[in-house]
Amino acid sequence: MRLSRMGQSFPSRLSFLPTLLRRLHQESAQVHRDVWNMNSDGHGHAIYSISLGGYTYSLVAITNELDDQNRTDRVIAEAWDSSFVLYDGVPDASEIQRLIRNVPKQEASRFSERELILSRANKSVRLFDHVVNRLKKNCQPDVARVCETGYLMRTTAVYGNGKFGIADRVRIFDRPCLSGPFMPEMLTIWLIRGFSHDLVEYLGKSLINRDLKRHLGIGNATGLGMAPFLVGHPALLDAWVKAREIALARVRSIIRIGQKEKKKLRQLANRVSHHLYEWNVHDADAQAIIHDLQIEWREFEKFLSDDTLNGPRPINALWAVAQKKSTTLQELTAAFLIEPFGRLVDDLSSQMATSETWYFDPSMSTQKFREILLRDWQWALELDFRNPEREKRFWYISEAKLEPRLGLRFKEIGAEVEIPLDNARRVKSMAFDFFDYSGDLLTFLQQYPHHRSAVRRVQTLMRYHYAEIRDNLIDGSCRPIDMLRFKLSFFGATKFDPKSDLWTRITLAQGAPLFDELYSEPDWWLPALKSF
Repeated sequence: MRLSRMGQSFPSRLSFLPTLLRRLHQESAQVHRDVWNMNSDGHGHAIYSISLGGYTYSLVAITNELDDQNRTDRVIAEAWDSSFVLYDGVPDASEIQRLIRNVPKQEASRFSERELILSRANKSVRLFDHVVNRLKKNCQPDVARVCETGYLMRTTAVYGNGKFGIADRVRIFDRPCLSGPFMPEMLTIWLIRGFSHDLVEYLGKSLINRDLKRHLGIGNATGLGMAPFLVGHPALLDAWVKAREIALARVRSIIRIGQKEKKKLRQLANRVSHHLYEWNVHDADAQAIIHDLQIEWREFEKFLSDDTLNGPRPINALWAVAQKKSTTLQELTAAFLIEPFGRLVDDLSSQMATSETWYFDPSMSTQKFREILLRDWQWALELDFRNPEREKRFWYISEAKLEPRLGLRFKEIGAEVEIPLDNARRVKSMAFDFFDYSGDLLTFLQQYPHHRSAVRRVQTLMRYHYAEIRDNLIDGSCRPIDMLRFKLSFFGATKFDPKSDLWTRITLAQGAPLFDELYSEPDWWLPALKSF
């Protein structure tokens, strides 16, 4: 649970979007385009519906004209090419008009419990226009340009869980297919991606080749808003990581594999190789890591020989090879080894949603509490906060957009409204007073009431292995983008394209089944256009 490893994460078959699409396949789900009210410029609204587990959900998509100068990925934007809402049910005429009035205003508007997810997106203008213009000439888009960008639209927010007055999670948490973490968000993203395909084909008056269309995912620009979630939901964080660790342990325990599994591993390895060569970013440091990974993967592929795969515990042998390589190669290998063995690991996806229950026991003996501190928090106790670099930053919520931000403690105002992401510092401060105290825990808390939250976190997390990011999140060297990549990998994101240490672009649903391709089990982990 170090950021240096978390920041090298890759999606796996336990990621939320692949899990959702397997469930849609199992449900034989069908998407219907019920409304298409677009003018010749592609402005208007469309409605798609899908039935899952006895419920029907509708994506309402609204597009409008947007000047190029107003198109931005920043959360401070107030206008977008397209706005979306995932609606609980099928909206009637009056509801459609209400949504058309309100959805484009996004958080500046009012919503009801029928709205499950709120989102907005901008065109990836160069590729969007290129695809439309090529289709108008009855030609297919340029393959290299499709690979370079990978999506027609890029979302800048996908809001759920009651934000801005939309439905609370409790409304749908136990519904079939949507009960897992972020399932409504993943459904919305997949439906938006299909809408973007329909829109360019409508404007271009022609159809995109299926292989190319499948490779057009949905983009996303993600900043600091995502990072505090991992700190504020430790039990959920533990459930996600534990599921992956159990999955890896299960496949490493396989004694022998058959010809089918050998073939699948080699096919996947080849796909990974092509995927890595299609993954290019502008950031020089990030591109260097990708380049090194390409070289390491070629070396790793050599071990997919009969000598290794015919031997005892072949998956564990491959894992042992990865341990001698970079952290990036190790994280990629973990996802790779899990992928072919759905029969062994897919059940774990049902264990990745959990409630947050905080534990607080002032009657705990001081001896037991001391043991927990030394066992679980030694990494924090070793930090020296007398060094200003160790507390150089502070996290706060912006007043304008209610989004998390990072400030510089000794240069900027605002530290007085700091939000508690400095768990290492808080626990270290509490431990400093606690180790010097001779009374019981209850009287300690009475004398030092400001340590109550730190004590509660220590006691709550003692039950979990993976609930805490074991790094100092206010350190001057902390890279929030590592938290973003970690969480996004659990969404199913690929093609991480960092724009700074604070935000990144990604691709979702690239290679995923199209609306009419759910008849077969999805197989699109780390897609590539190599065969086109």
